[in-house]
Amino acid sequence: MVFQSLICLYPIHHSPNIYENQTLRVSNTAFSVSRPNTTNSKGCLPLPLTQNLTLPSTREFDIAPNQTDIRLFYGCGSLPWLEEHKVGCFNETSSVLALYKEDKNISFVSKNCQGEVVDTIVEDGIIGGNEEALTKGFLLTWKAGNCSVCHNTGGRCGFDFVMYTFRCFCTDRVHSAKCGPDDDPVIKKGLSLKAKLGIGLGIGIPSMLAIGLLFLFLQYKRKYGTSGGQLESRDSYSDSSSNPHGESSSEYFGVPLFLYEQLKEATNNFDHTKELGDGGFGTVYYGKLPDGREVAVKRLYEHNWKRVEQFINEVKILTRLRHKNLVSLYGCTSRHSRELLLVYEYISNGTVACHLHGGLAKPGSLPWSTRMKIAVETASALAYLHASDIIHRDVKTNNILLDNNFCVKVADFGLSRDVPNDVTHVSTAPQGSPGYLDPEYYNCYQLTSKSDVYSFGVVLIELISSKPAVDMNRSRDEINLSNLAVRKIQESAVSELVDPSLGFDSDCRVMGMIVSVAGLAFQCLQREKDLRPSMYEVLHELRRIESGKDEGKVRDEGDVDGVAVSHSCAHSPPPASPEWEEVGLLKNIKPTSPNTVTDKWESKCTTPNISG
Repeated sequence: MVFQSLICLYPIHHSPNIYENQTLRVSNTAFSVSRPNTTNSKGCLPLPLTQNLTLPSTREFDIAPNQTDIRLFYGCGSLPWLEEHKVGCFNETSSVLALYKEDKNISFVSKNCQGEVVDTIVEDGIIGGNEEALTKGFLLTWKAGNCSVCHNTGGRCGFDFVMYTFRCFCTDRVHSAKCGPDDDPVIKKGLSLKAKLGIGLGIGIPSMLAIGLLFLFLQYKRKYGTSGGQLESRDSYSDSSSNPHGESSSEYFGVPLFLYEQLKEATNNFDHTKELGDGGFGTVYYGKLPDGREVAVKRLYEHNWKRVEQFINEVKILTRLRHKNLVSLYGCTSRHSRELLLVYEYISNGTVACHLHGGLAKPGSLPWSTRMKIAVETASALAYLHASDIIHRDVKTNNILLDNNFCVKVADFGLSRDVPNDVTHVSTAPQGSPGYLDPEYYNCYQLTSKSDVYSFGVVLIELISSKPAVDMNRSRDEINLSNLAVRKIQESAVSELVDPSLGFDSDCRVMGMIVSVAGLAFQCLQREKDLRPSMYEVLHELRRIESGKDEGKVRDEGDVDGVAVSHSCAHSPPPASPEWEEVGLLKNIKPTSPNTVTDKWESKCTTPNISG
């Protein structure tokens, strides 16, 4: 972007790439700029390599508020689950991906894209995704000095490249600040005493006013405990009077409201040494409240309408649910707070992922009996969610927490969806985690409870194998654990999947249970959702496998591609137990899925019946 000398701005150069100015007006204090080569990538046209954005060190330009850092990754291969991040093509065989710096896929993408990585900036809250945000560019603020004074006296604001300072271009000559006899003309380098005095007053008075306003703002904040950023969600959430469970002074949807300052103190100013985990939408910190309670504080990465929507969604869902295997929500900050924070019960023993293939993984530390217990309790929580018309949408071992007794607490409801019980599916853009995403949901944009069933099938295979859902060190067709598992089961090679520490070859009872769970996982991983069992059926089968009983079951003498799989002939629900605090929510129990599979792997999409 290059400005001519008659414009009241300081020049900003970025060679060889030049930024286009889209909204510059002398009367404005901010304007938007964009790279020309980021605005025509529709249809996967080539997106030439650009360079990082750099502003002059003199700080005449600054990034406007509400802008977000974004990264462009060049030379990316085919990554189907990241298709929504594609903003153009780098060459005939690779593409360009755009991801926010806080995106959970950043690490994965950086390892798998072979080209340059470019940092740039886009404006927050742009509807239409990264491509639209790049098209619109970003906002810069600028300092124009005495431009209004010059303009009011008939001059045109300009810039002296030699002195690198403001000038007023008048009909008679160039003046230092304004047109007229009382302002010294610019005859030699340097400013007159009057000009210096004018500039000093022009800078000093506004600075004093700004300091005074800042002082008043801090006093107000200290008194009322609120912050400046008043970001709202979409219209459906912005009017609290339309919501009977809206935000009061002390509660939000029935849970206590915390002040930002309280949670900042509880986490020691969000000390990095207190980080418990880093998720797709925020970082979780350990904290201790004044009443002695240990808590996990989730700090969302951004404060824009999308994050507010996810924040409200998670609060609404968790306040409705009561189950011993779901994490409890203690409270949250106001949606108007400086930052969006959620406060959960602290679960001390890490995630299932950590114990299987992370920092807490040790051979023999997680015996099969414990893994079976984890599978049953997770299935119990998910079946309860589905009976409550809620789809989790991000079932994975990183979202399954364990306490010191290895009891399960399912967490992270930011992507969860409320689904009316009288509809078959919700039409929505696929969201979830690589390796766990239901292929039919990905292909057809149709979210159902069977999408959670598919993800849970991956969790079952992780419990059997201790392998991560995605591993780039495995061969190409085995990067996704689900593909590896399906192939091994079809080849009657379950033993090649099993973690050697589980005693598969030495304990016949363990062997039988693992084979049965593998068969159940195989059903969950069917490409077509109609071939998968319901979550209730999965729970019922896991309890039967755990107990070692065949009551109410008929075992088919044939194998499913080499794995004996049973199916239920009785469809009566289980008796009430402490695991189900709202047994009455169970409804519409369907027959179990068939115990054979088909060779057809294409997804069958039907007409969406809900948009969302």
